[in-house]
Amino acid sequence: MFLRMKTKDIMKNSCDDIPNGYKETIQKGMSAVRYFSRNMSFGKGTKEERIAILRKEIETADAVVIGAGAGLSTSAGFTYGGERFKRYFYDFAERFGIRDIYSGGFYPFPDEETRWAWWARHIYFNRYIDAPKPVYKELLEIVKDHDYFVITTNVDHQFQKAGFDKKRLFYTQGDYGLFQMVDGRNGRTYDNEDWVMKAMEAQRFVRDEDGVFQVPEDGGLKMSVPTEFIPKSPDDGLAVTMNLRVDDSFVEDEGWHRAAAVYSDFLRRHENLHVLYLELGVGANTPVIVKYPFWQMTMANEKAVYACLNYGEAFCPREIEDRSICIDGDIGEVLEQLKR
Repeated sequence: MFLRMKTKDIMKNSCDDIPNGYKETIQKGMSAVRYFSRNMSFGKGTKEERIAILRKEIETADAVVIGAGAGLSTSAGFTYGGERFKRYFYDFAERFGIRDIYSGGFYPFPDEETRWAWWARHIYFNRYIDAPKPVYKELLEIVKDHDYFVITTNVDHQFQKAGFDKKRLFYTQGDYGLFQMVDGRNGRTYDNEDWVMKAMEAQRFVRDEDGVFQVPEDGGLKMSVPTEFIPKSPDDGLAVTMNLRVDDSFVEDEGWHRAAAVYSDFLRRHENLHVLYLELGVGANTPVIVKYPFWQMTMANEKAVYACLNYGEAFCPREIEDRSICIDGDIGEVLEQLKR
């Protein structure tokens, strides 16, 4: 099944002179690793006091830079295990012993028809439905009247679905809604929405009254798609894969480079102002993209404030403790308290 091309071809030289916020922020992150000590602080004051301070910082900051990780989507209900996994992937769990959605993405399926059936579900239930909880919409309500920008390692597109200005978003690690060539050599990405919907129907998923695919009442799902449904590039009919950063073949397409340049410009224009670096749910997998750069930029600007909202992992270096707000807890619950 051929796909619709999403972006124009990108020649490497065309991006040489464009600011690259991704590379710049990683450089800041590596600088932070070398500079900061290993002495970490978990913040001062009660949780209520910290939330009150954060509320004031959001209200008074010249700009808010939001750095979002997987913990934000987890808070919004996009869990990769538990009930969601059992409901939509029970057959894959029974046949292959897969235990969660994340690990299933790396499973060596016996054939392409089965692999792409898995990925159709994987994409649909993490990209083309609204988040079960309104966490992203609550975040937008809090920052919509402020000068903000979002850098995220998430690939579920939930910021844009919640109404965030797409010109203020930088998805660094890809998008579940895009395919690319396996080797990434042509620099193009392909929109996969039409393919996903047809592949879901081919597995016998049925739409409910809200248009959302659900498991049929008899529970009879197919674990493969027809051979002709295996997605191919519209350029040359060759195999495609997910547009996710797993190795050097990841395609940074025209939209990616444009967002990287806008992020770089946003940081440059606000580097000496009162900036709130608001980190949400960033874990240990990709700290060099968000966490470490936020530490470094806070340290470099005496007017800046760093805030970390995370469940069980809210901390900051001692060097910026006096200008940091660490709140341990569910992000959605903290946002609700901020609104109140």
